[in-house]
Amino acid sequence: MPTSSHKPPPDPGPPARKGSATDAERAARCSTAVHGMAVDAVRIAETFAARASDPSAVTTDLLECTVQLTRLMEDTTAALVVRQRSRGEPLTDLEPVLKVSADRLRRKYPPRTVDRELATRKRPVLAFGSQRAVKRAMPKKASLRDPHQRLACALTLMWKQSGIPQRELALRMNIHRSYLSRILSGERSATLAYVELIAKECAAGTETEFATLLWKIAADAPVSTTDPVHTLRTYFQALNYAAGSPREDRLLSSTRRSITAADLRRAFHGPGVPQWAVYHRLATALQSKPEIALPLWRNATHGRGPGSSLPADAFG
Repeated sequence: MPTSSHKPPPDPGPPARKGSATDAERAARCSTAVHGMAVDAVRIAETFAARASDPSAVTTDLLECTVQLTRLMEDTTAALVVRQRSRGEPLTDLEPVLKVSADRLRRKYPPRTVDRELATRKRPVLAFGSQRAVKRAMPKKASLRDPHQRLACALTLMWKQSGIPQRELALRMNIHRSYLSRILSGERSATLAYVELIAKECAAGTETEFATLLWKIAADAPVSTTDPVHTLRTYFQALNYAAGSPREDRLLSSTRRSITAADLRRAFHGPGVPQWAVYHRLATALQSKPEIALPLWRNATHGRGPGSSLPADAFG
Protein backbone atom coordinates (compact mmCIF):
# COMPACT_ATOMS: atom_id res chain seq x y z
CA MET A 1 0.00 0.00 0.00
CA PRO A 2 1.58 3.24 -1.10
CA THR A 3 2.42 5.73 1.57
CA SER A 4 0.66 9.05 1.07
CA SER A 5 3.09 11.93 1.01
CA HIS A 6 2.27 14.95 3.13
CA LYS A 7 3.10 18.24 1.39
CA PRO A 8 3.59 21.33 3.52
CA PRO A 9 1.21 24.24 2.80
CA PRO A 10 2.57 26.84 0.40
CA ASP A 11 4.57 29.66 1.93
CA PRO A 12 2.16 32.56 2.40
CA GLY A 13 5.03 35.00 2.17
CA PRO A 14 5.41 38.07 4.38
CA PRO A 15 2.25 39.30 6.05
CA ALA A 16 0.40 41.92 4.11
CA ARG A 17 0.86 45.46 5.37
CA LYS A 18 -2.22 46.66 7.14
CA GLY A 19 -3.74 49.95 6.05
CA SER A 20 -3.55 52.96 8.29
CA ALA A 21 -6.17 53.12 10.97
CA THR A 22 -8.69 55.88 10.56
CA ASP A 23 -8.29 58.75 13.02
CA ALA A 24 -10.93 61.39 12.30
CA GLU A 25 -9.74 63.78 15.01
CA ARG A 26 -6.16 63.77 13.74
CA ALA A 27 -7.37 64.23 10.16
CA ALA A 28 -9.44 67.24 11.27
CA ARG A 29 -6.46 68.77 13.10
CA CYS A 30 -4.34 68.36 9.99
CA SER A 31 -7.00 69.97 7.80
CA THR A 32 -7.17 72.97 10.14
CA ALA A 33 -3.39 73.27 10.17
CA VAL A 34 -3.21 73.09 6.37
CA HIS A 35 -5.73 75.92 6.05
CA GLY A 36 -3.77 78.06 8.51
CA MET A 37 -0.51 77.46 6.68
CA ALA A 38 -2.15 78.23 3.35
CA VAL A 39 -3.30 81.60 4.71
CA ASP A 40 0.22 82.29 6.01
CA ALA A 41 1.69 81.35 2.63
CA VAL A 42 -0.62 83.77 0.83
CA ARG A 43 0.32 86.54 3.26
CA ILE A 44 4.04 86.01 2.72
CA ALA A 45 3.59 85.56 -1.03
CA GLU A 46 1.81 88.91 -1.20
CA THR A 47 4.72 90.61 0.56
CA PHE A 48 7.13 88.73 -1.69
CA ALA A 49 5.26 89.83 -4.83
CA ALA A 50 5.21 93.46 -3.70
CA ARG A 51 8.96 93.46 -2.97
CA ALA A 52 9.93 91.46 -6.04
CA SER A 53 8.21 94.00 -8.27
CA ASP A 54 10.77 96.58 -7.10
CA PRO A 55 14.04 96.26 -9.09
CA SER A 56 15.93 97.82 -6.16
CA ALA A 57 14.68 95.25 -3.63
CA VAL A 58 17.33 93.83 -1.29
CA THR A 59 18.21 90.24 -2.20
CA THR A 60 18.31 89.08 1.43
CA ASP A 61 14.76 90.36 1.92
CA LEU A 62 13.56 88.36 -1.08
CA LEU A 63 15.42 85.28 0.14
CA GLU A 64 13.80 85.55 3.55
CA CYS A 65 10.42 85.35 1.87
CA THR A 66 11.45 82.28 -0.12
CA VAL A 67 12.86 80.57 2.99
CA GLN A 68 9.62 81.15 4.90
CA LEU A 69 7.57 79.88 1.97
CA THR A 70 9.77 76.78 1.64
CA ARG A 71 9.34 75.95 5.33
CA LEU A 72 5.60 76.43 5.07
CA MET A 73 5.42 74.09 2.09
CA GLU A 74 7.43 71.43 3.93
CA ASP A 75 5.17 71.65 6.99
CA THR A 76 2.08 71.60 4.79
CA THR A 77 3.30 68.49 2.97
CA ALA A 78 3.83 66.73 6.31
CA ALA A 79 0.32 67.64 7.46
CA LEU A 80 -1.22 66.45 4.20
CA VAL A 81 0.58 63.10 4.32
CA VAL A 82 -0.60 62.48 7.88
CA ARG A 83 -4.08 63.66 6.90
CA GLN A 84 -4.12 61.04 4.13
CA ARG A 85 -3.10 58.28 6.57
CA SER A 86 -5.58 59.44 9.22
CA ARG A 87 -8.39 59.20 6.71
CA GLY A 88 -7.45 55.60 6.07
CA GLU A 89 -6.54 56.41 2.49
CA PRO A 90 -3.51 54.76 0.83
CA LEU A 91 -0.25 56.67 0.72
CA THR A 92 0.39 55.10 -2.66
CA ASP A 93 -2.04 57.68 -4.05
CA LEU A 94 0.52 60.37 -3.16
CA GLU A 95 3.48 58.70 -4.83
CA PRO A 96 2.92 60.16 -8.34
CA VAL A 97 2.69 63.69 -6.94
CA LEU A 98 5.52 63.63 -4.41
CA LYS A 99 7.75 61.23 -6.37
CA VAL A 100 8.42 59.38 -3.11
CA SER A 101 7.46 55.81 -2.20
CA ALA A 102 4.72 55.15 0.33
CA ASP A 103 7.21 53.43 2.65
CA ARG A 104 9.44 56.49 2.56
CA LEU A 105 6.49 58.75 3.38
CA ARG A 106 5.61 56.57 6.39
CA ARG A 107 9.14 56.82 7.74
CA LYS A 108 9.57 60.52 6.98
CA TYR A 109 6.26 61.73 8.46
CA PRO A 110 5.40 59.78 11.64
CA PRO A 111 1.93 60.98 12.75
CA ARG A 112 2.90 61.60 16.38
CA THR A 113 5.96 63.62 15.39
CA VAL A 114 3.93 65.70 12.94
CA ASP A 115 1.26 66.19 15.62
CA ARG A 116 3.83 67.67 18.00
CA GLU A 117 5.29 69.93 15.33
CA LEU A 118 1.87 71.24 14.33
CA ALA A 119 0.88 71.80 17.96
CA THR A 120 3.96 73.97 18.57
CA ARG A 121 3.99 75.71 15.19
CA LYS A 122 4.31 79.48 15.30
CA ARG A 123 3.10 81.72 12.54
CA PRO A 124 6.02 82.97 10.42
CA VAL A 125 7.16 86.56 10.84
CA LEU A 126 9.22 88.43 8.30
CA ALA A 127 11.90 90.37 10.15
CA PHE A 128 13.56 92.33 7.38
CA GLY A 129 13.92 96.08 7.45
CA SER A 130 11.25 98.13 9.21
CA GLN A 131 8.03 96.08 9.43
CA ARG A 132 6.26 98.55 7.18
CA ALA A 133 5.94 96.21 4.19
CA VAL A 134 4.58 93.41 6.36
CA LYS A 135 1.99 95.71 7.87
CA ARG A 136 0.91 96.75 4.39
CA ALA A 137 0.61 93.13 3.34
CA MET A 138 -1.45 92.20 6.39
CA PRO A 139 -3.49 95.27 7.38
CA LYS A 140 -5.23 95.32 10.74
CA LYS A 141 -8.05 97.71 11.46
CA ALA A 142 -6.94 99.98 8.65
CA SER A 143 -8.48 103.43 8.52
CA LEU A 144 -10.92 104.22 5.75
CA ARG A 145 -8.25 106.37 4.09
CA ASP A 146 -5.73 103.54 4.00
CA PRO A 147 -4.93 102.50 0.39
CA HIS A 148 -5.89 98.89 1.21
CA GLN A 149 -9.35 100.12 2.18
CA ARG A 150 -9.68 102.13 -1.03
CA LEU A 151 -8.91 98.95 -2.96
CA ALA A 152 -11.33 96.92 -0.84
CA CYS A 153 -14.10 99.47 -1.45
CA ALA A 154 -13.53 99.31 -5.22
CA LEU A 155 -13.56 95.50 -5.24
CA THR A 156 -16.70 95.41 -3.11
CA LEU A 157 -18.47 97.77 -5.50
CA MET A 158 -17.47 95.61 -8.47
CA TRP A 159 -18.79 92.51 -6.74
CA LYS A 160 -22.09 94.10 -5.65
CA GLN A 161 -22.75 95.63 -9.05
CA SER A 162 -22.10 92.29 -10.75
CA GLY A 163 -24.93 90.57 -8.86
CA ILE A 164 -22.81 87.42 -8.47
CA PRO A 165 -23.41 85.67 -5.12
CA GLN A 166 -20.31 85.79 -2.94
CA ARG A 167 -20.26 82.00 -2.61
CA GLU A 168 -20.27 81.60 -6.39
CA LEU A 169 -17.49 84.17 -6.83
CA ALA A 170 -15.39 82.34 -4.23
CA LEU A 171 -15.90 79.09 -6.15
CA ARG A 172 -14.81 80.73 -9.40
CA MET A 173 -11.68 82.03 -7.66
CA ASN A 174 -11.06 78.64 -6.02
CA ILE A 175 -10.79 80.17 -2.54
CA HIS A 176 -12.86 79.86 0.63
CA ARG A 177 -15.82 82.20 0.92
CA SER A 178 -14.59 83.53 4.27
CA TYR A 179 -11.25 84.46 2.70
CA LEU A 180 -13.02 86.34 -0.11
CA SER A 181 -15.16 88.10 2.48
CA ARG A 182 -12.04 89.31 4.29
CA ILE A 183 -10.55 90.57 1.03
CA LEU A 184 -13.70 92.55 0.24
CA SER A 185 -13.85 94.00 3.74
CA GLY A 186 -10.20 95.04 3.67
CA GLU A 187 -9.35 92.79 6.61
CA ARG A 188 -7.10 90.68 4.39
CA SER A 189 -4.93 91.93 1.54
CA ALA A 190 -5.13 90.25 -1.85
CA THR A 191 -2.55 89.23 -4.41
CA LEU A 192 -2.63 91.02 -7.75
CA ALA A 193 -3.84 87.76 -9.30
CA TYR A 194 -6.91 87.71 -7.01
CA VAL A 195 -7.61 91.40 -7.64
CA GLU A 196 -7.48 90.89 -11.40
CA LEU A 197 -9.65 87.78 -11.12
CA ILE A 198 -12.33 89.66 -9.14
CA ALA A 199 -12.26 92.43 -11.73
CA LYS A 200 -12.44 89.91 -14.57
CA GLU A 201 -15.46 88.15 -13.07
CA CYS A 202 -17.29 91.25 -11.84
CA ALA A 203 -16.29 94.23 -13.96
CA ALA A 204 -15.04 95.30 -17.36
CA GLY A 205 -13.12 98.03 -19.12
CA THR A 206 -11.65 100.84 -17.06
CA GLU A 207 -12.75 99.28 -13.75
CA THR A 208 -10.16 96.55 -14.24
CA GLU A 209 -7.49 99.23 -14.70
CA PHE A 210 -8.75 100.95 -11.54
CA ALA A 211 -8.35 97.76 -9.50
CA THR A 212 -4.84 97.07 -10.78
CA LEU A 213 -3.62 100.60 -10.07
CA LEU A 214 -5.19 100.69 -6.60
CA TRP A 215 -3.47 97.38 -5.81
CA LYS A 216 -0.08 98.73 -6.93
CA ILE A 217 -0.53 101.82 -4.77
CA ALA A 218 -1.56 99.72 -1.76
CA ALA A 219 1.35 97.28 -2.26
CA ASP A 220 3.81 100.12 -2.85
CA ALA A 221 4.65 98.49 -6.17
CA PRO A 222 6.03 100.45 -9.14
CA VAL A 223 3.42 102.05 -11.38
CA SER A 224 3.74 102.78 -15.07
CA THR A 225 5.71 105.90 -15.96
CA THR A 226 5.09 105.63 -19.69
CA ASP A 227 2.21 108.11 -19.47
CA PRO A 228 2.35 109.72 -16.00
CA VAL A 229 -0.51 112.11 -16.76
CA HIS A 230 -2.78 109.19 -17.63
CA THR A 231 -1.65 107.37 -14.47
CA LEU A 232 -2.47 110.40 -12.30
CA ARG A 233 -5.92 110.82 -13.82
CA THR A 234 -6.65 107.09 -13.65
CA TYR A 235 -5.70 107.02 -9.97
CA PHE A 236 -8.17 109.79 -9.13
CA GLN A 237 -10.84 108.19 -11.30
CA ALA A 238 -10.23 104.98 -9.33
CA LEU A 239 -10.54 106.85 -6.02
CA ASN A 240 -13.76 108.37 -7.28
CA TYR A 241 -15.07 104.92 -8.20
CA ALA A 242 -14.07 103.50 -4.79
CA ALA A 243 -15.97 106.36 -3.13
CA GLY A 244 -19.13 105.32 -4.97
CA SER A 245 -18.85 107.78 -7.89
CA PRO A 246 -20.47 110.72 -6.04
CA ARG A 247 -22.27 113.39 -8.07
CA GLU A 248 -20.20 116.39 -9.07
CA ASP A 249 -22.07 118.81 -6.82
CA ARG A 250 -21.67 116.50 -3.83
CA LEU A 251 -17.97 116.12 -4.47
CA LEU A 252 -17.50 119.86 -4.78
CA SER A 253 -19.39 120.29 -1.53
CA SER A 254 -17.00 117.82 0.14
CA THR A 255 -14.11 120.10 -0.84
CA ARG A 256 -16.01 123.01 0.77
CA ARG A 257 -16.16 124.62 -2.66
CA SER A 258 -12.41 125.18 -2.51
CA ILE A 259 -12.12 124.00 -6.11
CA THR A 260 -14.32 124.72 -9.12
CA ALA A 261 -16.23 122.36 -11.36
CA ALA A 262 -13.71 123.14 -14.10
CA ASP A 263 -10.86 122.16 -11.76
CA LEU A 264 -12.64 118.91 -10.98
CA ARG A 265 -13.13 117.98 -14.63
CA ARG A 266 -9.53 118.84 -15.49
CA ALA A 267 -8.28 116.69 -12.61
CA PHE A 268 -10.21 113.70 -13.92
CA HIS A 269 -10.01 114.19 -17.68
CA GLY A 270 -7.78 117.16 -18.58
CA PRO A 271 -6.76 119.12 -20.45
CA GLY A 272 -3.51 119.62 -18.61
CA VAL A 273 -2.78 118.95 -14.97
CA PRO A 274 -4.21 121.24 -12.28
CA GLN A 275 -2.13 122.61 -9.41
CA TRP A 276 -1.30 120.31 -6.52
CA ALA A 277 -3.75 122.14 -4.26
CA VAL A 278 -6.61 120.85 -6.43
CA TYR A 279 -5.49 117.23 -6.13
CA HIS A 280 -4.75 117.62 -2.42
CA ARG A 281 -8.32 118.76 -1.71
CA LEU A 282 -9.81 116.23 -4.09
CA ALA A 283 -7.90 113.33 -2.50
CA THR A 284 -9.15 114.41 0.92
CA ALA A 285 -12.73 114.59 -0.36
CA LEU A 286 -12.39 111.10 -1.85
CA GLN A 287 -11.33 109.68 1.53
CA SER A 288 -7.73 109.09 0.52
CA LYS A 289 -4.36 110.30 1.80
CA PRO A 290 -3.10 113.23 -0.31
CA GLU A 291 0.57 112.32 0.23
CA ILE A 292 0.02 109.07 -1.69
CA ALA A 293 -0.94 111.02 -4.82
CA LEU A 294 1.89 113.54 -4.56
CA PRO A 295 4.55 111.41 -6.35
CA LEU A 296 2.07 110.73 -9.15
CA TRP A 297 1.41 114.45 -9.52
CA ARG A 298 5.13 115.23 -9.50
CA ASN A 299 5.73 112.65 -12.24
CA ALA A 300 2.90 114.15 -14.28
CA THR A 301 4.30 117.68 -13.95
CA HIS A 302 7.98 116.72 -13.83
CA GLY A 303 8.17 118.72 -10.60
CA ARG A 304 8.02 121.97 -12.58
CA GLY A 305 4.34 122.49 -13.10
CA PRO A 306 2.38 125.43 -11.71
CA GLY A 307 1.83 125.14 -8.02
CA SER A 308 4.78 122.79 -7.52
CA SER A 309 5.98 124.90 -4.61
CA LEU A 310 4.09 123.30 -1.73
CA PRO A 311 3.02 125.13 1.42
CA ALA A 312 3.90 123.72 4.81
CA ASP A 313 0.37 122.40 5.30
CA ALA A 314 0.26 120.58 1.95
CA PHE A 315 -0.13 117.26 3.74
CA GLY A 316 -2.71 118.61 6.16
